[in-house]
Amino acid sequence: MQTDRVGLLGGTFNPVHNGHLHAAEEVRRRAGLRRILFIPSYIPPHKLSAEMASPEDRFAMVSLALKGHPAFEASPLEIDVRETSYSIITLNKVKSLHGESRVFFILGIDAFVEIETWRSYRELLAQCHFIVISRPGHRLDEARRALPGDYAGTILDLPEPLPLTDEQAERYRIFLFPINALDISSTDIRRRVRQGQPVSGLVPEPVDFYIQKKKLYQE
Repeated sequence: MQTDRVGLLGGTFNPVHNGHLHAAEEVRRRAGLRRILFIPSYIPPHKLSAEMASPEDRFAMVSLALKGHPAFEASPLEIDVRETSYSIITLNKVKSLHGESRVFFILGIDAFVEIETWRSYRELLAQCHFIVISRPGHRLDEARRALPGDYAGTILDLPEPLPLTDEQAERYRIFLFPINALDISSTDIRRRVRQGQPVSGLVPEPVDFYIQKKKLYQE
């Protein structure tokens, strides 16, 4: 029987959009994840601006976006702390809640190439698996150059449509997933809102309504 698998997808989600949901569903299917936790990061109030919605608004939008997706869950783990969190701290909290599960960190190649700057990154790599997904403007094989040479044997390319097996999860720590990403960005959505342009089709309808109701991302 396959080991239970849980995915973590963190970010500002400013705002969450259909590209996030599309990528998460593709990863969930191919990696056989029972659940994916969407974990909005906490941004201190003094750093907020018209470009950054409050933690409460970002969490609310994620919660709205995930309705109708039973395998996706909005998690307040970082927002509830009310201070800047680190991935290793978040991981330890998740593992305490899902102790019997195999945990997979999901992130884009653009974020993964900076992993050596993360706090306790070696401990993080030892305690969970990573699913690195393709992003426009970056090559997935950049992941191999982002880590010291002793990690070379821990990385596996997993091209579509191959599923991730338990045997591979036992042997490797980092999986490179090329995905059919949607060309949507939170930056472009905020720009469109600021300019009074529609964002329907870019974000789930309840998120679109929430942005309008709360007058987010306006000058």
